[in-house]
Amino acid sequence: MAVIFVIGGARSGKSTFAELKAKEYSEKVVYIATGVITDKAMADRVKRHRDQRPDTWHTLEMYRGFETLREKDEFMKSEVVLLDCITTMIGNFMVDSKLNFDTCSLEEVNELENKITQEVFSLIKVCRENDKKLIIVSNETGMGLVPPYFMGNYFRDMSGRVNNKIGAESDHMYFIFSGIPIKLKHKGEMVKWPQDF
Repeated sequence: MAVIFVIGGARSGKSTFAELKAKEYSEKVVYIATGVITDKAMADRVKRHRDQRPDTWHTLEMYRGFETLREKDEFMKSEVVLLDCITTMIGNFMVDSKLNFDTCSLEEVNELENKITQEVFSLIKVCRENDKKLIIVSNETGMGLVPPYFMGNYFRDMSGRVNNKIGAESDHMYFIFSGIPIKLKHKGEMVKWPQDF
C-alpha cells in the first residue's frame, strides 16, 4: 500500500498524470469522482474526465462516507484507488455546511475543516487496511491571488492545510507545473535538492 499525492494548479495536467500513474500500477482501478454537476461547465468537465478514463475502470461518485468503501465490490476488487479531487471535495463540504462564511465564527470553520480532514484520513485508513494503492489529486490554491471575500479565503486556507496533511502522510508526491511532473517526495522521504534531480 502507498499514498501517492499529485498536486498542481488548475489545468496543470495533474489529473492526466494521476491517471497515467494509475494505469502504470494496475488495470484494476476504482476512480472516486468528488465532483457534483451543478451547471453546464461542470457537466462538460465531468464528461471530459469520463471520456479519458478507460472503460474497464469503475467510477464511484462520492466525496464522503469513505468508511463504507469496504462494502463496495468495485473497491474490494480494485488494486488502485484514484480520488480526484480534494479541493472539489472541500467545496462540496462548504456548500453542504450551509454556513454563511461572511458571518460565521472561526470555531464553525475549524469544525468544518476537522470534518473534511477526518474524511480524508478515513479514505487513507480504509485503503491501508485493504492494501490498496491510493492516488489523491488536489489543487495548489496558495500560489495565486488572495480572494477578496471570506468564503474564498476560508477555502484557500482549508485547502492549504488539508494538502499539507496529505503531503505529510504521502509516500510519493508530485507537483505538476504546466504539464511537467516534479517529484517532491519518494518512498516517504523528501527529495533533497539538488542531488536527487
